[in-house]
Amino acid sequence: MGNIQVALMTVLMFFLLVSLHEWGHYYFARRAGILVREFAIGFGPKLFSIKRGETRYTLRLLPIGGFVRMAGEDPEVVEVQPGQTLAVRVKDNAVTRIYLDRLDERSGVMRGEVKALDLERDLFIQLDVDGEIERYAVHPQALIIARGRDTQIAPIDRQFGHKPVGKRALAIFAGPVMNFLLAFVLFGLALLLQGVPSETSSKVFISGVVPDSIAEQAGVEKDDLVKSINGVVIGGNYEKFVEIINSSAGKQISLVVERKGEDVALKMTPDATTGKIGIYPAGEYRKPSAGETLTYAATSMKDWTGRIFEGFRKLIFGEFKLDDLGGPVKTTQVTVEIAKQGLAQLTSWAAVLSLYLGIFNLLPIPALDGSRLLFLGIEAVRGRPIDPNRESMVHLVGFAMLMLLMIVVTYNDIIGLVRN
Repeated sequence: MGNIQVALMTVLMFFLLVSLHEWGHYYFARRAGILVREFAIGFGPKLFSIKRGETRYTLRLLPIGGFVRMAGEDPEVVEVQPGQTLAVRVKDNAVTRIYLDRLDERSGVMRGEVKALDLERDLFIQLDVDGEIERYAVHPQALIIARGRDTQIAPIDRQFGHKPVGKRALAIFAGPVMNFLLAFVLFGLALLLQGVPSETSSKVFISGVVPDSIAEQAGVEKDDLVKSINGVVIGGNYEKFVEIINSSAGKQISLVVERKGEDVALKMTPDATTGKIGIYPAGEYRKPSAGETLTYAATSMKDWTGRIFEGFRKLIFGEFKLDDLGGPVKTTQVTVEIAKQGLAQLTSWAAVLSLYLGIFNLLPIPALDGSRLLFLGIEAVRGRPIDPNRESMVHLVGFAMLMLLMIVVTYNDIIGLVRN
């Protein structure tokens, strides 16, 4: 891949991982009848924003995740109180717009002082209009407009906290599930792109070259077809090729490869200790069957899940140092290097990241999906929810700690890049 392709594929990969995770939350929240106020990719200041239907879709500055903001999860930022003067627009005998500022500039509205209102259950507003008390029904999708922003009201039956525990849990759990499904698909796709070794291969190719290795310095390139080594014709004898290299530690070897239809003669000396030259030889590949693809995807999911939890274990018991952890910068750096190896390798790496993202989000760490599911589980056992203010505080503190950790590991990433 060229540099532009690598950059585009890297950005697309991260966008896919985060977007699908958040789409899982979004889709099942909508299925449960919850009002989704915002679907965001990234955190921090908005770079792009567009509203479609009831939801605002935003792209934010910091590409370190995303979120789906549902009505009722957090205190609503716009409140209307009795005694407040405002203006309303009525259509078909129901209030569709409630204006809180710049009242003199509004046309076609009713202006008055709020005497009573209920924007969650009974959906009405009572105004004193020039000394007369008027009562208006409020449309369930009415907008409150203030400071140039519009916020849709959230009747009680559209709020996250008033849905059954099962529906709320599904809306939260769906995010990680989407990552697991994506990982399974990507592992299978990676095998389809790469293929499986043919049992009757008649050729040996160079499937990869280690950067700065003996082979790379000698001029070996990826996809070279091996013709002979030290005058011995290789054909499809993969084992013979490896044996000659390993037995020539510290001795010069002559390698003939076919590249773009032409024979290229190369000379190099395998490492005197290991007998290696830094290549990944492989035979011919064939297209895998559907059964092989599904089996490979399932096996890869199982194997990588074990590796990920082993990494968590080492981190908990101090077998990793903080400097060993990588943040967004290091992850991007590794992704770029893998993308240079080819689409199959990048697809496999994306599958690993998607699996990791799903597992990590299910950990019972405040602000993550796992913590929110834990609170829902406690609510199901107790028969009543935990104080929403206390739960919000736990998630807020957890989010702040995660952001602090992100800053530290990003700092380590940058220092590592400078040192290298």
